[in-house]
Amino acid sequence: MKFTITSKQMEIADDLRKYTEKKVGKIDRLFRSESEAFVTFSRERGRFTAEVTLKNNGMFYRVSDTTSDVFASVDSACASIERQIRRNKTRLEKKLKSGPIDWSSMSEIQDEPEDEGEFQIIRTKRFSIKPMTPQEAILQMNLLEHEFYAFLNSEDAEAFSVVYRRKNGGYGLISGDQN
Repeated sequence: MKFTITSKQMEIADDLRKYTEKKVGKIDRLFRSESEAFVTFSRERGRFTAEVTLKNNGMFYRVSDTTSDVFASVDSACASIERQIRRNKTRLEKKLKSGPIDWSSMSEIQDEPEDEGEFQIIRTKRFSIKPMTPQEAILQMNLLEHEFYAFLNSEDAEAFSVVYRRKNGGYGLISGDQN
């Protein structure tokens, strides 16, 4: 497993780095191919947050956990991500048999505000959008713990679509046409 460990407003000691690589590295046994792990530590008001993002075979798994002990945050995040993978095991197996999603490029661009009277775009993300079914998009949205997910709907002539989590439970689907 390839590791990228970063921090915000705190220093990462060698023992924390080794502990993180050991704990997150154990999750690699759940995958057949090489994985990448992105771990970000931050501290705010005496509480430590560990955000773990795993990338394997084009799929992303993300968990964030905050506790008063940085090592406990790592333990809790690893346990949560394992539960997430196990909970979606059958769906993931079906998806991975049909071929991985190719997320060839993902970049973030920070924009400067131009005028105070105009709308401000604080953050821009770019990524390639691949065809998938709404069920696969919901799975990917849940794995990323996002509230919505944009994709090309393979069941609707590859129309641009968005799935989202409804506040009263369930999911919604928004599809656009080219008229």
